[in-house]
Amino acid sequence: MTPVQLAIVTLLAPLASAAVIALFLRRAGGLASAVSVLAATLIAGAALMLALGNFRFEAAHEWFQLGGLSLSLGIKFDDLAALMLSVVGVVGWCIHVFSLGYMRDDPAHARYFGGLSIFMFSMVGIVLADNLFMLFIFWELVGFSSYLLIGHWHEKQSASDAAKKAFIVNRVGDFGFLLGIVMCYWSNGTVNLTALSSHHVFSMLIPLLLFCGAVGKSAQLPLQIWLPDAMEGPTPVSALIHAATMVAAGIYMLCRINVLMVPDALTVIMWTGTATALYAALCAITQSDIKKVLAYSTLSQLGFMVAAFGLGPTQFIYDNFSDPKIGMLLMQTGVGAAMFHLSTHAFFKALLFLGSGSVIHGCHHEQDIFKMGGLRTKMPLTFWTFTIGVAAIIGFPYLAGFFSKDAILYLAYANNRTVFAVLAFTAILTSLYMVRLWKLTFLGAPRSDHAAHAHEGGFTLTAPLVILAVLSVLGGYTSLYPKVFTGVFSLIPEAEGSAHTVIVLTSLAVMLIGAVGAFALYRPAATDSLAQKSPGLFGALTALKESFDAVYDYYVAKVQQRFAMLLNFLEQIFLSGLIVRGLAGVAGLFGLGARALHVGNLNVYVYWFLGGLTLFWACAAGLL
Repeated sequence: MTPVQLAIVTLLAPLASAAVIALFLRRAGGLASAVSVLAATLIAGAALMLALGNFRFEAAHEWFQLGGLSLSLGIKFDDLAALMLSVVGVVGWCIHVFSLGYMRDDPAHARYFGGLSIFMFSMVGIVLADNLFMLFIFWELVGFSSYLLIGHWHEKQSASDAAKKAFIVNRVGDFGFLLGIVMCYWSNGTVNLTALSSHHVFSMLIPLLLFCGAVGKSAQLPLQIWLPDAMEGPTPVSALIHAATMVAAGIYMLCRINVLMVPDALTVIMWTGTATALYAALCAITQSDIKKVLAYSTLSQLGFMVAAFGLGPTQFIYDNFSDPKIGMLLMQTGVGAAMFHLSTHAFFKALLFLGSGSVIHGCHHEQDIFKMGGLRTKMPLTFWTFTIGVAAIIGFPYLAGFFSKDAILYLAYANNRTVFAVLAFTAILTSLYMVRLWKLTFLGAPRSDHAAHAHEGGFTLTAPLVILAVLSVLGGYTSLYPKVFTGVFSLIPEAEGSAHTVIVLTSLAVMLIGAVGAFALYRPAATDSLAQKSPGLFGALTALKESFDAVYDYYVAKVQQRFAMLLNFLEQIFLSGLIVRGLAGVAGLFGLGARALHVGNLNVYVYWFLGGLTLFWACAAGLL
């Protein structure tokens, strides 16, 4: 089997799985889960074979041609795609295995695994796409499949509302993305990623319109409101969407279109990511739902990645040509830092989400961290693996998050000290709310019957935690990776000399300040210590969290709904009334008049003939 054929099989295997489940296995949950896990295993295995085999290739087939417009379906498998496909394949497989135990008793077992398969098909399509049109097709399929998975428990009104909210909010960003694709084709005559890298029109508008898609998928301000509500879906879905796949697709897309970036667009992207990182970290402090703490943590870490991308290629180097497009070199350190953190974040965030799923399963679906406690002894494997995930995300030395976070901090330190200060403060908040979550969940005495009777899950619930814990430890050591991702990892910025000292000391300081603050402020109790000691600050942070939803609710109710009512009124009066019914009435009158003329009397017809002849003569003579 050639590499191209293997890539096609990787793409089509989950689609075939979803089709088989939908057509034949809707009432056979056990068999459906086996088929879906088999497809996920094939994806992970094929992804590693393609990546580690150092296969790098491009292949395309023309889909259709309309005049000068030609659309193709193709595969672009370079180091960037190899890294992303490996991460998606490995993490996706772990989530599939975890789902075997977590969703065993769910009555819609088969539908759930069918949704996982169609989601994996969509994600693999995004990774392999060689042009923006093809990427957009799979981009929309990801939105559709995430709608199905978030709303899996659609009988719950909150889950149904969350699925609709995610779908609608993403369509807002995707509209801008589509406009960017159209404008890119209109300006360059192509949307092929390889062709754009060698020749393209420099524009600020094109990359910013394309960035709208990332704002929606990666939940950046102001379209971040859908992601916390998406926690209404099953916990493995939360891990799949919020770890290495859907939300990371926006970061991957930005790295794909890096060649289109100009400094002004990158500045906007940088500040969007920085603001999102800080906003989400502030919101996470007041959360009591274990999954929503992790959801806001995901928002914040995605902000780090977006900021890293915006900080990177900020310098153009030109040769002495009259045309500045010739000889341009982009400094791509932002791509390296963003993808490095995307990879490590995929491991430890998937670990944290699946760890929270293990906790929820063990506590009989209790999600309030203030009703937990004492789980360290009752769920020891979950405790230690979750501890590794927390240590990795707060930047504990020599774990995966330590290296990738330092790369972003150094990039900010070198390019924009204000952004560096904001991200460093955000890192303090990350350490604060994650240690708070860990302490309230696992330490102290059980604070509810569910926590008192908690228990460890079976093999399918614990094995993925061990695998992801190992990756959360080793995933930051790029020297351990086979030399097949050098096209990405060689772009990671490395601090030297005094800058290295500053970054290491800063990283250690922010971790310790946040962790010590959490231990000092919070105690294992049934109430939030911050709400008791500083109700004003707690209320302000809660209001910050709710402010965006309040603004959108006001806009929908007071502006959009009233505008829709106005359009409906105008449609009823003018379109349906005046134009449709009015013209129908006039036509009816003419019809009645014409029908009255057909009386069946020859004398009357002779008179009409003479009258018409007279009128014709008057017109011919110029009298009329």
